[in-house]
Amino acid sequence: MTSTPTNEVKVQRIALIVGVILLLMKFVAYGLTNSNTILTDALESIVNVVAGAFALYSIILASKPKDEDHPYGHGKIEFISAGFEGILIILAGVLIMWKSVFNFFEPAPLHKLNIGLVLIGISTVVNYLLGVWLIQTGKKSGSFTLQADGQHLKADAYTSLAIIIGLVVIMITGIAILDSIVAIVMALFICYTGVKLMRRSLAGIMDEADSDIINDVVKLLAAHRRPSWVDMHNLRVIQYGSKLHIDCHITLPYYYTLNEVHDQMEEVSHLVNTEFGKQVEFFIHPDPCVETSCKLCILAECPVRKHAFEAAEEWNTANLTRNKKHGLDEKV
Repeated sequence: MTSTPTNEVKVQRIALIVGVILLLMKFVAYGLTNSNTILTDALESIVNVVAGAFALYSIILASKPKDEDHPYGHGKIEFISAGFEGILIILAGVLIMWKSVFNFFEPAPLHKLNIGLVLIGISTVVNYLLGVWLIQTGKKSGSFTLQADGQHLKADAYTSLAIIIGLVVIMITGIAILDSIVAIVMALFICYTGVKLMRRSLAGIMDEADSDIINDVVKLLAAHRRPSWVDMHNLRVIQYGSKLHIDCHITLPYYYTLNEVHDQMEEVSHLVNTEFGKQVEFFIHPDPCVETSCKLCILAECPVRKHAFEAAEEWNTANLTRNKKHGLDEKV
């Protein structure tokens, strides 16, 4: 069952409120310790809050129904939101590296690291649990924004854990310069996370095929294939936020009436919307079977069969996504 847009907004709003609280906690920790490593965590939390606010706006906008200006809906805003979050993450990483390099030449004394460790430890646990919750909710609803924000918060938690380890080493060894070294390493990891988010965002905006979604759709159609569905080809899946748009061609017996063809296409759409757990819009182009289709047609009681059945072609991602009728050479 998918989550409602209202539920997605509620989840993201909670994440934003928690993010603000954690941001204040981390800056308190930085004020107490004067640690560049902790400042790394605090600056990334600013990104969390700003990106979380934009994510909340994008979820609200993406839930709006399609209109004349946006015939496919407003779901693409979720990819823009993730890209914006990626840019902010990279910016935070660059600022952290600049501050850390500066401190190599102008080192600042560290103090009260034990209190800072406690505050960062609490934020680490909260961020990780919040990230897991957002990812799970995002997968149920198909919201790319919730999943991206959840992945970011989990990455933030891993960063915080590494920061805790670095602070413990600094406390044990007393080597203050390690603070800047750990901060630079964490900043590079933060930048890497931002680049990955931007890559996924651009893939969504450019309608790059999502192999996982396509494979799931193909498996579902193959498992529930009807004898009258001679073949399906030119299958394309495009994601608009939490919604999917699917184009495909389906080959049906040429003697079917218009009403029968319509019923078959409605059955395909109903099957995927019921079983796939997403809001799916289908554009299905029906093709009539031809004489050479008989050899792979599994419709046993066909009144116009010209050739004996030989073997059905397996429905898999390779032959459902190509623009060619199964077993035939001509383009359609």
